[in-house]
Amino acid sequence: MTTNPPRKQLGPAPNARRHLPPRLRSILSLGDLEPAARRILPRPIFGYLQGGVEDNVTLQANAAAFRKWMFRTNVLVDVSAREQSRQLMGQTYKAPFGIAPMGLCALFAFDGDVVMARAAEAAGIPYVLSGASLTRMERVAQAAPTCGWFQAYIPGEPEHIEGLLERVDKAGFKTLVVTVDTATLANRENNVRVGFSTPLRPSLRLAWDGMTRPHWLLGTLARTLAQHGMPHFENAGAGRGVPILSRSVVRQFGLRDHLSWQHLALIRQRWRGKLVIKGLISATDVKRAEQAGADGVILSNHGGRQLDGTAPPLLVLPEAAKAKGAMALMLDSGVRRGTDVLKALALGADHVFVGRPMAYAAAIGGQAGVAHAVGLLRDEVHRDMALLGVQRLADLNMEQLVAV
Repeated sequence: MTTNPPRKQLGPAPNARRHLPPRLRSILSLGDLEPAARRILPRPIFGYLQGGVEDNVTLQANAAAFRKWMFRTNVLVDVSAREQSRQLMGQTYKAPFGIAPMGLCALFAFDGDVVMARAAEAAGIPYVLSGASLTRMERVAQAAPTCGWFQAYIPGEPEHIEGLLERVDKAGFKTLVVTVDTATLANRENNVRVGFSTPLRPSLRLAWDGMTRPHWLLGTLARTLAQHGMPHFENAGAGRGVPILSRSVVRQFGLRDHLSWQHLALIRQRWRGKLVIKGLISATDVKRAEQAGADGVILSNHGGRQLDGTAPPLLVLPEAAKAKGAMALMLDSGVRRGTDVLKALALGADHVFVGRPMAYAAAIGGQAGVAHAVGLLRDEVHRDMALLGVQRLADLNMEQLVAV
C-alpha cells in the first residue's frame, strides 16, 4: 500500500511570528504600520507625520503613480540565486532601498533617529538623518558609521553654510544630502487642524492627548525628558537650535528662499564627500545638478508635504534617467511595497527611499519595529524578484512593465 507524501506547507508556519514582540505580530506589511501608529501617537503628532499639504493631491498621487504600471513576468527562469544587494556611489548596500530623512523623529519614538540609524546599519541599508531632527548628528553618526548620510536644509548665508559643512564633516558623515524644495514653509493646513506647530505650543489639547496615550507619554516623552532633557532642533546649523516646546513659534533654518545654484557651487567646493541633491522633479534640474558636480540626486516631492499638485517622482523618472549622466538616480515618495521598489528600478532608479512607514515602525516598536519593517520590505523584494523572473536587479528594465 502506497501513501502520499505529506504535503509541503506553503507560507509561514502558524507560530513563525512568535519571535516578534506582541505589538509587531499583526504587522504583515508596511501598510499595517499606519493604523497601528495612530493608536499610539497623540493626534497632533500623528497628524503631522501622516499629513501632506492643502488638499493632499500630491500625497495621494504618489501612491497612485505606482499603480499606473503593471508587470510582464518571465517564467521558467532559474531564480534560485537571486541577489538584491546594490552598488550606490561606490558603496555596496544589502538592499535597493533606504530610510528617507524625516524631521522630529524623537517625538515619534524614544531616540527615534538613533533607533532608525541602528536598524539601518544592522540591515546594511542607507539611513538619512534629517536636518530637522531633534538628536545631535554626532550621536547618529556613531549609530550608523557606514550607512549614515546627513540631509541638510542649507541656509542662504555663506558663512552659515561653511559652519554647517564643517560640523557634518567632523561628525563623520561621508554623504551630504542637500534638500532644495523648501524655499518657504508649505501650507500645512492639516497641522493647524490637528493642533500641531513647530515648536510645539503647550495646550490642554496636547496635554490630554498625551495622557490618553500612555505608551507614548511614558515610553517616549517622559523617557526623553528624563534622559536627554527638552529636545531641541539640534542640526539646523553649526550650533544648537530652538527647543521643540516653546511659546514662541519660531523655527530657525536660515534664509532658505535665498538658496540658489551659486550656493550649490560653494557647497561642492567645500564638501569633500559624496554630494546628493534631493527634491528635484524635472529632468532639466537633474541635468543641471549633474553639471554642478553632484554625485547623485533624489527625485522627491517631499512626500507630498510642500507644493500640492507636484508630480509624483515615479512619473518623471524615465526622462530623469536619460538626463542623469554618471550620477546615481534615486527616488522617494510613495514607496510602500517590494513591487514599488522593483517598478522604480525598472524605470531607471538606482535606489529608493522609504519615509513615513519607518517612523511608524519606530513609534510602535523602537529599533525592533524598524528592523521588522525593513525585513518585510526586503522579503517582498526577494519574493517578487522570483515571481517576476529576475535573477539580478541590474536586469530590470521597462520591458518588464506595462503602462495601464
